[in-house]
Amino acid sequence: MTRDFLTNLEESLPNLSKGHRSVAEYILSGNGGVARMTAAALAEACGVSESTVVRFASAMGFDGYHALQRSVGESLKRRMTTVQRIEDADGNLEDGRVLDSVLRADADKIIDTLASIDRAAFTNAADMLLSARRIYIIGMRSSAVLAQFMNHYFRLLFNNVSLVCPSGGSEIFEHLINLSEGDVALAISFPRYSTGTVKAVEFARRQGAGVIALTDGKTSPIAPLADALLIAKTDMASFVDSLVAPMSIINAMIVYIGKLRTADVADTFGRLEQIWNEYNVFAATGKGSSSGESSVGGRRVKEKSNAKENKISRGSEALIVGTTPDPC
Repeated sequence: MTRDFLTNLEESLPNLSKGHRSVAEYILSGNGGVARMTAAALAEACGVSESTVVRFASAMGFDGYHALQRSVGESLKRRMTTVQRIEDADGNLEDGRVLDSVLRADADKIIDTLASIDRAAFTNAADMLLSARRIYIIGMRSSAVLAQFMNHYFRLLFNNVSLVCPSGGSEIFEHLINLSEGDVALAISFPRYSTGTVKAVEFARRQGAGVIALTDGKTSPIAPLADALLIAKTDMASFVDSLVAPMSIINAMIVYIGKLRTADVADTFGRLEQIWNEYNVFAATGKGSSSGESSVGGRRVKEKSNAKENKISRGSEALIVGTTPDPC
């Protein structure tokens, strides 16, 4: 199934038998508990027999009831509002075990992603990026963080990268106006999917560009538009999107391309190290870091000896650096 299951169910509702319609209507009512109910419990809630529920799952194209459960759960989570997500998490997370639960869940998502990811699609995506005339990285809302991270490192690997994460509206197309055949759009989108990202991918396809999609499944609205589909398991922990699995895929892509371009990457970082040292980009560490002196442009500059003034000076410097305009 390449479409959202609940969308398919809504369309098929008029053609269902009375018993199957009862099950479908209960699922479509938005009761999140369906994903955790046994077949017997769902049957009781719908006023039908357990065998009717099992036959309903088969009629919907699933191998069994558990496959139906998973699909319902995934579809419902994609449709949940932020308030519903908070309520769902509140009922499933114990106050004293939030840290353990969230970290374990994140670790499970990485393991599940590793077990199911399409390695051929991963390699294909890398080949597309390496041969692209221009690369457009698209990510909005919470996915903008992933897009920014990828953009940061891709700019060290390529000299043809553009970051596209506007707030929405026609501004999207202003970023993509020059996109054409030979270019690659790498779109990142997870529930709840941003319509801006979907529109950007549709535009990229119309312009003849290649499309790489990093998303959560084949039912994602950008999945059917992709030449290379990278699926990362994700979930919502309360109102927070869990994006550890897609971040791991991004890390892997950066490392993989870096290995293919070892000489170029070494040259780039060699030149960067000289610039970083010349302009004292990184804070000193180890012995001598508190000596009261710093090196700027190869010169030794005496810092203020007064502790209070020194603290204010460093704080102001941090504020200046921290207010660099965000491209998104």
